[in-house]
Amino acid sequence: MIKILDNNHHTISKKIHYIFQRSYAVEAEILKCDDFPPLNRSSDEIKRSKSEFYGYFKQSNLAAVLELEKAIDHVHIRSLTVDPESFRQGIGFKLLGFVEEEYGNRRITVETGNENHPAVSFYLNFGFIKNKVWMTEAGIEKISFTLLRKS
Repeated sequence: MIKILDNNHHTISKKIHYIFQRSYAVEAEILKCDDFPPLNRSSDEIKRSKSEFYGYFKQSNLAAVLELEKAIDHVHIRSLTVDPESFRQGIGFKLLGFVEEEYGNRRITVETGNENHPAVSFYLNFGFIKNKVWMTEAGIEKISFTLLRKS
């Protein structure tokens, strides 16, 4: 089940942070990155964020978090993180399906580490197309995608 999360609530921001830490630790390992910027984000920063957060729940446990930045004609997936205990269960596809269903009339974009081959394949398999590749100040090569509209 997917529900909106009130990131302004202290307990909720802590739960979001917990999922981020667990999921981004895996990505940092894949990218061989010792100082991975998403891992430096605090629960207080999450609490103050103007993004919208959605949670995927298995029974009553938060298993994944989706963070969206929305504009009139564009939605950017800022984070799509799944707790490693729930990897490879289709949760990420369900969250992307939710975004497409809710915001498919807008351009939908996402970024990830270019060497994060599981994530790159995941987005390509869902129907995203590659936009560009660039090097960040942190020395991480990133790739951006845009979702192709289904007709």
